[in-house]
Amino acid sequence: MTPRRPYLVRAIYQWVLDNGLTPHVLVAADDDGVEVPREHVRDGQIVLNVAPSATKDLIIGDDIVQFTARFGGVARRLSFPTSSVIALYARENGQGMVFPDEGPTEEPPPKRPDRPTLRVIK
Repeated sequence: MTPRRPYLVRAIYQWVLDNGLTPHVLVAADDDGVEVPREHVRDGQIVLNVAPSATKDLIIGDDIVQFTARFGGVARRLSFPTSSVIALYARENGQGMVFPDEGPTEEPPPKRPDRPTLRVIK
């Protein structure tokens, strides 16, 4: 199966916005492919405000999240794998979701011969 995290990240992000709150994302900053301002990383994690007013060109894709944000008045391009998102929540009340580790998803598990195959009959 495809990872569910990208779908959940997009859904929680929209839910937070729909309720008039400010979405923040907690990212595992030490993961491969994470490009964030290192000076703001604490204990291997970074919290980022991903509200429309704080970002430009935000894309929450199936594999990567990317956007431009200002740090100290300087625009910087950020990107990180969707799998690096630890949590997405509303700044005002902390409501949101912590994402469990989904583990590797490169290949589906092998079929077991003793398991019946489901067929759709038309």
